[in-house]
Amino acid sequence: MAEQGKIQAFLRKIFTTRIYYYVLSIFIIGLTALICSPLANTQNYHVVSFILLFMVSILSTFMSIGPVLLASTFSAMVWNFFFIPPHYTFHIEKTEDILIFCLFFIIALVNGVLTTRVRRQEKIAREREKRTNALFQLTKELSKASGIDDVLKVSVEEIKSYFNIDSFFILQDVNENLNSTGRLQKDKKLSVTEYQAAEWVFGNLHKAGAFTENFYDLDYTFFPLKGTRLNPGVVAVTQSDPFLNEQKSYWEAFITQISNALEREFLGELAQKVRFLNESDRLYKTLFTSISHELRIPVATIMGASDSIVNSSNSDENIQKALCQEIFTASLRLNRLIENLLNMSRLESGYLSVRLDWYDINDLINKVVKDLKDELKTFSLKVTIPDEMPLVKIDFGLMEQVLYNLLYNSTQYAPGGSDITLNIGYKNHSMYIEIIDMGPGFQEAEIKNVFKKFFRADGNKTGGLGLGLSIAKGFTEAHNGSVTVENLKDRGSKFTLKIPTDKPEIKNI
Repeated sequence: MAEQGKIQAFLRKIFTTRIYYYVLSIFIIGLTALICSPLANTQNYHVVSFILLFMVSILSTFMSIGPVLLASTFSAMVWNFFFIPPHYTFHIEKTEDILIFCLFFIIALVNGVLTTRVRRQEKIAREREKRTNALFQLTKELSKASGIDDVLKVSVEEIKSYFNIDSFFILQDVNENLNSTGRLQKDKKLSVTEYQAAEWVFGNLHKAGAFTENFYDLDYTFFPLKGTRLNPGVVAVTQSDPFLNEQKSYWEAFITQISNALEREFLGELAQKVRFLNESDRLYKTLFTSISHELRIPVATIMGASDSIVNSSNSDENIQKALCQEIFTASLRLNRLIENLLNMSRLESGYLSVRLDWYDINDLINKVVKDLKDELKTFSLKVTIPDEMPLVKIDFGLMEQVLYNLLYNSTQYAPGGSDITLNIGYKNHSMYIEIIDMGPGFQEAEIKNVFKKFFRADGNKTGGLGLGLSIAKGFTEAHNGSVTVENLKDRGSKFTLKIPTDKPEIKNI
């Protein structure tokens, strides 16, 4: 069936192209002879031979060998019949005319053949140059493509551009199972027979479908995409003629380049998945260890204090009050841990909504300071708020959590009895808050990681999961703001929080 398809294509090419050139060559030679007919009865009939040779040379520059041979033979017969005496007969009386006629015929044939051969070689050279340039362009575009979808998009466009055929790619999943639809063209779904053919091609690494020996009654021709380590899948094309000779080699080179690019992206995706799984496993272990440690301490405190209260026969109110205070403190720590986990979940889920309204910054500061009164009692807190400080448009709950986490972080690192300074102001349509402590600061290599999840500075002996600053950064960015950290010259660190907010339009009544 494959051979029959090639024969049919060859015959179709002859009857649609070559006969046209045969007829055209006869017409041009006949027209030339007609134009030169006034020279038939003169002694200048030899000039006609040069004119006919010239026309044969011109025809050989754009026709194949067959039409050129016909033009050469026909021109010799026309010159003999109409121009060499005696006219209207193929008989030649003069010996010199016989010699000239033979030379004319030979020169016309040789000229036509050589010119055609040169033209064919030139055409082959141009075609090879075009194909080489096409392969170069394909390689260039594939090298710039990022991701499997980009590679497929480039491949479909280049195949359409250089082969003028439609194509779509059916790729495997990570378990080497072939999909039934195109990766890019989701609307193209294979029938049962077509999918069986695609699977056969994927498994046997041989083409099948139209113009092949296997599944030849299908509309598509399926070609395997062969890789070095894995086979990405198959490509399906709809073609009216099979690939022949150099076009076949050109197509195979095209598919090889595409297969290599797809294999590269497949391996890249697999490597990324492996890194993601390793990172997820590492984060899971870190989170599990941290949570286990952080939960154990307040739970143990609550259980111990509760057990003492239940089993103690001592009715001393001071002891009972101290135990209850321990339970309350442990409960606060447990609640803070749960809130941080829930807030991080809100940030990562993408469902965080910001409800903006006008608030007095003093209310925010007083609320946070009140919540942290136990942590701040060993510090000297200095708060500076200008008298002309306007109302700010913020989400009070989110900003309360941001300021709480930043201020709480300072209480955990700064030495007891030192100063913690809060500078609040309004500048360039933004509210800013500076939190300055006298702690040890951060190593230069650590500053870029301060706001990352689960990050804790080297030598940190404080508790927590390392989520507070990450949550503060996420809530701040939800306000389209920013939060930065820098080390001070002498000692300590400074966190700077900026939130864009306009001044409220308050009209006097």
